[in-house]
Amino acid sequence: MTERKPFRTRIKVRHYELDTLGHLNHAVYHSYGEVSRLELLEKAGALKGLPGLASVLLETHVVFRRELRAGDEVDVTCDVKFGSGKTFSMDSHIYKLDGTLAAEITCTMGLMDLERRKLVADPRGHFAEAGADLKLLSTAE
Repeated sequence: MTERKPFRTRIKVRHYELDTLGHLNHAVYHSYGEVSRLELLEKAGALKGLPGLASVLLETHVVFRRELRAGDEVDVTCDVKFGSGKTFSMDSHIYKLDGTLAAEITCTMGLMDLERRKLVADPRGHFAEAGADLKLLSTAE
């Protein structure tokens, strides 16, 4: 049995995303993680069928490993890990095309009831009920 690999999104570093040192601005790493998270949720069908609920970012952390410069292309992975509570993680790795790890992003997420403004229990169950492809969302069952 082959191991499923995390979802990947390819992004090209643009000149206007650089800082004064000539490498990717620290805040843009967060944006790249967000692009990958949203692409994964969309592809898995997790953005539909959740009336009154929305995924929310509760915490994010980036570890910078290697600098990125204009013109670099990167693959940004994303993988979901569900636990037993109200939160779940959506973690990303940013890789240069030669396989060099440029950054690690960890995010704590939740599903919020938009009317009550409270997190709901069992986000995995809500995604499943909405018809999301849980195998695409997560390498862990």
